[in-house]
Amino acid sequence: MQPIDDKHKSHPAIVKRLKRADGHLRSVIEMIESERSCLDIAQQLHAVEKAIAQAKKTLIYDHLDHCLADATGGLNPARRSEIDQFRTVAKYL
Repeated sequence: MQPIDDKHKSHPAIVKRLKRADGHLRSVIEMIESERSCLDIAQQLHAVEKAIAQAKKTLIYDHLDHCLADATGGLNPARRSEIDQFRTVAKYL
Protein backbone atom coordinates (compact mmCIF):
# COMPACT_ATOMS: atom_id res chain seq x y z
CA MET A 1 0.00 0.00 0.00
CA GLN A 2 1.31 3.44 -0.91
CA PRO A 3 1.98 5.90 1.89
CA ILE A 4 -0.64 8.60 2.27
CA ASP A 5 0.73 12.00 1.34
CA ASP A 6 -0.39 15.32 2.76
CA LYS A 7 -3.09 15.59 0.11
CA HIS A 8 -4.94 12.54 1.38
CA LYS A 9 -5.02 12.92 5.13
CA SER A 10 -8.71 12.02 5.04
CA HIS A 11 -8.09 8.52 3.67
CA PRO A 12 -7.50 6.84 7.07
CA ALA A 13 -10.81 8.26 8.30
CA ILE A 14 -12.53 7.02 5.13
CA VAL A 15 -11.11 3.53 5.63
CA LYS A 16 -12.26 3.56 9.26
CA ARG A 17 -15.76 4.61 8.20
CA LEU A 18 -15.92 1.91 5.51
CA LYS A 19 -14.78 -0.77 7.95
CA ARG A 20 -17.57 0.34 10.27
CA ALA A 21 -20.02 0.08 7.37
CA ASP A 22 -18.67 -3.40 6.62
CA GLY A 23 -19.41 -4.41 10.21
CA HIS A 24 -22.93 -3.02 9.97
CA LEU A 25 -23.49 -4.84 6.68
CA ARG A 26 -22.34 -8.15 8.18
CA SER A 27 -24.74 -7.49 11.04
CA VAL A 28 -27.59 -6.92 8.58
CA ILE A 29 -26.89 -10.23 6.87
CA GLU A 30 -26.91 -12.04 10.22
CA MET A 31 -30.11 -10.26 11.21
CA ILE A 32 -31.85 -11.34 8.01
CA GLU A 33 -30.63 -14.91 8.40
CA SER A 34 -31.91 -15.02 11.97
CA GLU A 35 -35.23 -13.46 10.92
CA ARG A 36 -34.97 -10.33 13.04
CA SER A 37 -37.64 -7.67 12.73
CA CYS A 38 -37.78 -5.60 9.56
CA LEU A 39 -37.52 -2.43 11.64
CA ASP A 40 -34.23 -3.55 13.20
CA ILE A 41 -32.89 -4.57 9.79
CA ALA A 42 -33.96 -1.29 8.19
CA GLN A 43 -32.21 0.67 10.94
CA GLN A 44 -28.97 -1.21 10.34
CA LEU A 45 -29.26 -0.79 6.57
CA HIS A 46 -29.74 2.92 7.12
CA ALA A 47 -26.51 3.01 9.15
CA VAL A 48 -24.67 1.24 6.31
CA GLU A 49 -26.02 3.68 3.74
CA LYS A 50 -25.09 6.73 5.81
CA ALA A 51 -21.56 5.47 6.49
CA ILE A 52 -20.89 4.76 2.82
CA ALA A 53 -22.43 8.05 1.68
CA GLN A 54 -20.30 9.99 4.16
CA ALA A 55 -17.16 8.13 3.05
CA LYS A 56 -17.94 9.00 -0.57
CA LYS A 57 -18.61 12.63 0.26
CA THR A 58 -15.37 12.91 2.22
CA LEU A 59 -13.40 11.36 -0.64
CA ILE A 60 -14.94 13.71 -3.22
CA TYR A 61 -14.34 16.81 -1.10
CA ASP A 62 -10.77 15.69 -0.45
CA HIS A 63 -10.26 15.40 -4.19
CA LEU A 64 -11.80 18.81 -4.84
CA ASP A 65 -9.81 20.45 -2.06
CA HIS A 66 -6.45 18.97 -2.92
CA CYS A 67 -6.09 17.21 -6.25
CA LEU A 68 -8.30 19.54 -8.26
CA ALA A 69 -7.00 22.61 -6.45
CA ASP A 70 -3.42 21.58 -7.20
CA ALA A 71 -4.23 20.99 -10.86
CA THR A 72 -5.95 24.36 -11.24
CA GLY A 73 -3.75 26.43 -8.94
CA GLY A 74 -2.23 28.36 -11.83
CA LEU A 75 -5.57 29.59 -13.15
CA ASN A 76 -6.41 33.25 -13.13
CA PRO A 77 -8.75 34.30 -10.26
CA ALA A 78 -11.87 34.40 -12.45
CA ARG A 79 -11.38 30.80 -13.60
CA ARG A 80 -10.43 29.75 -10.07
CA SER A 81 -13.75 31.18 -8.86
CA GLU A 82 -15.59 28.77 -11.16
CA ILE A 83 -13.79 25.83 -9.56
CA ASP A 84 -14.69 27.15 -6.10
CA GLN A 85 -18.34 27.44 -7.17
CA PHE A 86 -18.26 23.86 -8.40
CA ARG A 87 -17.07 22.71 -4.99
CA THR A 88 -19.89 24.62 -3.33
CA VAL A 89 -22.58 23.25 -5.63
CA ALA A 90 -21.21 19.69 -5.21
CA LYS A 91 -22.50 19.76 -1.63
CA TYR A 92 -25.99 19.36 -3.04
CA LEU A 93 -25.27 16.10 -4.88
